[in-house]
Amino acid sequence: MFKKVLIANRGEIAVRIIRACKEWGIKTVAVHSDVDSESMHVRLADESVCIGSHQAQNSYLNISSLMSAVDLTGAEAIHPGYGFLSENSKFAEIVTKHGIKFIGPSSKLISEMGDKIQAKKIAKKYGLPVIEGSENGVKSFEEAKSLCKEIGYPVLIKAAAGGGGKGMKIVDEESKLENLFLTAKTEAKKYFGNDELYIEKYFKHPRHIEVQIMSGKNRTIHLGERDCSVQRRHQKLIEETPSPVLTQEQREDLLNKTVKMVEQIGYEGAGTVEFIYEDGKFYFLEMNTRVQVEHPVTEVQTGIDIVKEQLWIAFSGETALKQKDIDPRGHSIECRINAENPALNFQPSPGTISVCHQPSGFRTRVDGSIFQGCKITPYYDSLIAKVICKGRNRTEAIQRTLRSLDEFVLEGITTTIDLHKKILKHKKFINSDFDTNWLAKEKFF
Repeated sequence: MFKKVLIANRGEIAVRIIRACKEWGIKTVAVHSDVDSESMHVRLADESVCIGSHQAQNSYLNISSLMSAVDLTGAEAIHPGYGFLSENSKFAEIVTKHGIKFIGPSSKLISEMGDKIQAKKIAKKYGLPVIEGSENGVKSFEEAKSLCKEIGYPVLIKAAAGGGGKGMKIVDEESKLENLFLTAKTEAKKYFGNDELYIEKYFKHPRHIEVQIMSGKNRTIHLGERDCSVQRRHQKLIEETPSPVLTQEQREDLLNKTVKMVEQIGYEGAGTVEFIYEDGKFYFLEMNTRVQVEHPVTEVQTGIDIVKEQLWIAFSGETALKQKDIDPRGHSIECRINAENPALNFQPSPGTISVCHQPSGFRTRVDGSIFQGCKITPYYDSLIAKVICKGRNRTEAIQRTLRSLDEFVLEGITTTIDLHKKILKHKKFINSDFDTNWLAKEKFF
């Protein structure tokens, strides 16, 4: 196994990776910006390197600083986590050319699956149903106008290189198209350095369902699906597995087709294939070539340590897992705890945590990087922790999650904890009668 791994990330995912490395007996290197010097991931790692100032482009997105940290510490491999450079094909290529192992798929596959237009073509080629829309990037307003007439409104404009809801616009009539098209183009350029857009049919009442896969040179397997339909601004808040709306026949069809596609493209590592689900039909959305924020809900459900398996695949090229050994039972739910004020349109809530009591108990897990006295800065993503609970069935999982959220005490900042309680008690959630647009329409505050 690797002797030393550098984690090119921060916060709760850096802590999660450090824990997996320690269980493999691997030494860890934490990198940090100037404002993160006292963070938990820095405290838990065997050594740490400051790679720049608090602006992400000067630290966590600074490839030359990260490679200097590798040289300085003698790390053999880099784990990118999620976000930042995790799906940057140029970074993966530089790491590999430097003789360092990038813990993830090849730069070629990151590039192909990271481009949503190209990924859609690949998915279609290997038998996955795709959403009706542009085959290539839409460069001009006139081209967009013609395509939208052909598809029919409403449509969704998306950044080809994007994610996290940036550069994404819903257009319900032609009169709004020009303004939203130009706005999406500007946002795509600002956030991703690429203003290429594509347009596809917009679904009014979709569920967001994704498949977790693990793949090596020897085989590809799935770890089941996750339902991630509770979202705000196209970003997930609650994830659960299994999806409460699928029949077993639909589930098996989806999982088998996904494994077949991933196997055929020669993928290595952990990955997630995301789908839109509406009226009993699936449509390929995108593939994330990294570990997901919501991976713990699948770990709790299956008993498989996804990050440890990532490390093994990166080292050996093969997965030790076999499909017949995967036996998910019961129901699991994950709630993302963000330092945000839901009553003020999810406005970020930076500050110092003055009181911190995290929940525990039977089948309750907390992934985070917080502690009493830690500072939540305004410079990075607002996710600070995740609460994951498992029950014998969905009802018990909901009750256990509510019990755990009641135990979670955080003072000094505003969080989404109370919002999660309201969602989990809501009749529509209990009956699984919701879609990805539900939170935007429902008044919780």
